[in-house]
Amino acid sequence: MPSTPIGLTDQMMRRRPVTGAHVARGAADHLKRSIGAFQLTMFGVGSTIGTGIFFVMSQAVPEAGPGVIVSFLVAGIAAGLAAICYAELAAAVPVSGSSYSYAYTTLGEVVAMGVAACLLLEYGVSTAAVSVTWSGYLDKLLSNLFGYRLPHALSAAPWDAQPGYVNVPAVVLIVMCALLLIRGASESARVNTIMVLTKLGVLAMFVVLAFTAFDADHLRDFAPFGVAGIGSAAGTIFFSYIGLDAVSTAGDEVRDPQKTMPRAIIAALATVTTVYLLVALAALGTEPWREFAGQQEAGLATILDNVTHGRWASTVLAAGAVISIFTVTLVSMYGQTRILFAMGRDGLLPSRFATVNPRTMTPVSNTAIVAAAAGGLAAFVPLDKLTDMVSIGTLTAFIVVSVGVIVLRVRQPELPRAFKVPGYPVTPALSVLACGYILLSLHWYTWIAFTGWISLALIFYFVWGRHHSALNDTDDTEDTEDTADTEDTV
Repeated sequence: MPSTPIGLTDQMMRRRPVTGAHVARGAADHLKRSIGAFQLTMFGVGSTIGTGIFFVMSQAVPEAGPGVIVSFLVAGIAAGLAAICYAELAAAVPVSGSSYSYAYTTLGEVVAMGVAACLLLEYGVSTAAVSVTWSGYLDKLLSNLFGYRLPHALSAAPWDAQPGYVNVPAVVLIVMCALLLIRGASESARVNTIMVLTKLGVLAMFVVLAFTAFDADHLRDFAPFGVAGIGSAAGTIFFSYIGLDAVSTAGDEVRDPQKTMPRAIIAALATVTTVYLLVALAALGTEPWREFAGQQEAGLATILDNVTHGRWASTVLAAGAVISIFTVTLVSMYGQTRILFAMGRDGLLPSRFATVNPRTMTPVSNTAIVAAAAGGLAAFVPLDKLTDMVSIGTLTAFIVVSVGVIVLRVRQPELPRAFKVPGYPVTPALSVLACGYILLSLHWYTWIAFTGWISLALIFYFVWGRHHSALNDTDDTEDTEDTADTEDTV
């Protein structure tokens, strides 16, 4: 406990030093740095190019027509504003925990707790929801290859629209990812890299085959619903970019993080945007835009069936979707376990969350807990009503990071930064406005559920977290902040 008692307000607003931070008793102070720039870039690409590109066209094209190509670019720019802000903070605060750690360093302890709740919600629901969709793609792939269909009773939750008993494939996927993460971060990164390159190869195949049937006349009525339609579709597409946050969860396991993390974030953003634009252009050139409505996740496969007059290409695409979902699940679970590790190290969760296996240097307990929670959700709970919760958590994190860039520039202007946001302070301000605009479009019931979740997290903080914070071992709040400012400007 601190030698000089401090008030509740001071506790809530105290900040974690950028370097030399205190570690909770019983917690490990670091993880093994084994991930390079290319592997980290593949983390970002793997978590971002997921199921979205396989079905977002059927949702976005009816809103904007061929102008959806511009919508992809607009959404990429909006996500890019946040990604650039992430890049600066990742270089200045090279630790695990993503926007939780950035909020702790810039905005204070209570804000960090709220952001942590957002991230845990985002990654937890995303892991479960994405693993559930794996069952459908796996079923399609097995049907195409072997004529075998998974029993519905064992591939759907009890309260789905078409109820089953338990979603076994979703649980199997989560268990496989958990075992890989327990084995080691470098092994997980290596497998992810192979799978992401395979996924990119499958999408490249789609682009090449689709361009063989390209007809420029399909782009003639380019913006049938005007600027409003393009903007609406951009809002729909934006959520295909939210996986970029995952790169910043790996701060403690990246070699030369000050340089590697900004490069990986920017490279992942450029790769994802390029892939999305090429897929959209190729798809729109093969058939009239009005035919995209109602295609659902089979949209790209249907296009390939029409182009090749066979099923081999759509089978390859289904395999790509299966691989794609594996990488998204893997990285989502990885991100959640590292956020829990950072919170345990800071004392805002029990130190058990910040213990690591001495041989693999991975947080085994965290991985088991995340797998059990996500597996339970995926096995028994229908998640279609929870997907907006992923969006609200991500957008809140984006806003906090953008504000954090400004706060850290003001408080510690001499802090070494290997990367700086271009166009400061306009760029982070635009990022806040763009994310805020999309937040306002979410349903009212999403806001109610979100408020309830954040309230629970803050109750936990006031009852337990603030009493066990590692910063309690400092003399007082002012000393903590002065020490941070002194150490960080050296």
